[in-house]
Amino acid sequence: MTISDLVKNIHPSQTLAITAQALKMKQEGKKVISFGAGEPDFNTPENIRNEAISAINHGFTHYTAGSGIIELKEAIVKKLKIENQIEYKTSEIIVSTGAKQCLFNTILTLCNPGDEVLLPTPCWVSYTEQIKMAKAIPVFVPTYFKDEFKLNAAQVEEKITPKTKLIILNTPNNPTGAVYHENELRKIAELCVDHNIYCICDEIYEKLIYDSAKHFSMASMGGEIKEKIITINGVSKSYAMTGWRIGYAAGSEDIIKGMSKIQGHSTSNPNSIAQKASVEALLGDQKTIKEMRIAFDERRKYMVSRLNKIDGFSCLEPSGAFYAFPDIKNILARGMKYKNSVIETSLEFSNFILNEAEVALVPGIAFEAEGYLRLSYATSLEDIKEGLDRIERVLS
Repeated sequence: MTISDLVKNIHPSQTLAITAQALKMKQEGKKVISFGAGEPDFNTPENIRNEAISAINHGFTHYTAGSGIIELKEAIVKKLKIENQIEYKTSEIIVSTGAKQCLFNTILTLCNPGDEVLLPTPCWVSYTEQIKMAKAIPVFVPTYFKDEFKLNAAQVEEKITPKTKLIILNTPNNPTGAVYHENELRKIAELCVDHNIYCICDEIYEKLIYDSAKHFSMASMGGEIKEKIITINGVSKSYAMTGWRIGYAAGSEDIIKGMSKIQGHSTSNPNSIAQKASVEALLGDQKTIKEMRIAFDERRKYMVSRLNKIDGFSCLEPSGAFYAFPDIKNILARGMKYKNSVIETSLEFSNFILNEAEVALVPGIAFEAEGYLRLSYATSLEDIKEGLDRIERVLS
């Protein structure tokens, strides 16, 4: 069998691979604790579940408009206006099978082969592969621990070439938890206008922010800047609806039409029942978001505090999302041996911890950031305590 060059050029998701390995070990009877999950451990709120049941009972189980039902688009328009101060029409909204599909549709709509896409690292695992699938070129722009893993306008300008078509910004960030300030985003937005570059603003974690941090949507700046921005969001993280697969994008009408063409020939409409439930998520009672955020905040503070007490770990306190991203370069520099081999990479260290402590972590290399780990605190405080105890024991 001959596999296409496209497939050969794509790397599998290491986050999904770690999750699958942890699940396999659990099925074998091992008591694995997973810090790999990129989803809330809460159930979808009851009012949202009830709306889905109602949709089924009323026979709302058939095809819908390919780019999403008008009720959901109207709910998204209302949400963006009230919460993000962005004015959109329903013709500037598309609903897709998860925010991941929105991202892929956007990249395919904007990028030609050979176009360059600026990608701040550490970055979510699928950005790189989606860019490559569009035959565009990912151009990594490193961010650093000392800068709280945030990009500045000077770093962006340095990487711009005549081939630069797009930049992807994710705030709050996966995997680092970094949240960009308004003034930081304004400077980058001005560069986009000056150099005629589009910007994808991935805001999927916008409601999971802690302490004094505030979310700012770049598209709320309006005018020429808004025309250059595609805002991506969804219901998965904020409403514990990861399995419902509903994401949405907002942008200029021409771009949304292009994305709708691609969607029409790939997946067609997103799930009808999940769309109805998502209307309730956006317009219904929002109290569960606050409850989740309070729980995540408690876990965040505990996890970061404990990690910084483990010899060799150094971890910033994230301002958003539900991930800690500790630096383990000091541990890797020690030349630890496992099964007669020296542990030199974050992947080797993750495998060592999974096998010996039965704790699943995601290696930093998955996010283009060797020397780091990602630990999700979207799991119970009890599991967080036990998992960190195990890691500390095997290292000592």
